[in-house]
Amino acid sequence: MSRDDRSLYVQSRGTLKRELTAHLRGGRTKRQARGSSRSGQGRGQIKDKVMISQRPPEVEDRAVAGHWEGDLLMGNKTSAIATLVERQTRYTQLVALPAGFRAELVREALAQSIATLPEQLRRSLTWDQGLEMAQHKQFTIDSGLLVYFCDPRSPWQRGSNEHTNGLLRQYFPKGTTLKGISQAALDDVAAELNGRPRKTLGFMTPAEKLRELIDATATPTSDH
Repeated sequence: MSRDDRSLYVQSRGTLKRELTAHLRGGRTKRQARGSSRSGQGRGQIKDKVMISQRPPEVEDRAVAGHWEGDLLMGNKTSAIATLVERQTRYTQLVALPAGFRAELVREALAQSIATLPEQLRRSLTWDQGLEMAQHKQFTIDSGLLVYFCDPRSPWQRGSNEHTNGLLRQYFPKGTTLKGISQAALDDVAAELNGRPRKTLGFMTPAEKLRELIDATATPTSDH
């Protein structure tokens, strides 16, 4: 959330006056508490969680690329897509999910998405405490990414991902179904987000920043 957006949360314990609502990108009139159940799924039942407090400092200060934040963007009923945002470049990948987003299917879909990335961009993933990440240990084996879990009801611990999910509501308003949306369609949306210049990146786009990073770390080829 930008400083301008935060400055508008001033009325009646976080409730905006109606006429101010239009100035927020997400269009929300109230802050929404996170950590509630998803389609009846409980919280706090994930085994062997590694909490965000155990995350190395290099993740927090964005000094090293390859650390991601992720969550589900919910549609109506049991439809959702997965959103991944790289912390240093703000590069976004969107992942199509089958209805119901069971842990096994989420694990497989995320691992396939991560597999498209260069190895130097596969370090860690910080996630909410939804049960869709219950198979995090197998996901780490499949993808090479260590998984860290946020504290309950602490969306700011995935600030880049939360901001991106707010932008995605321009494409996928609340209450619409995400069931059956194709990966190609999600790739088009991600390309639009990755093509937007960002002030925090010196007005480079996430796509340009990612390419610069990959080029800088590429092994030079020998002329001999």
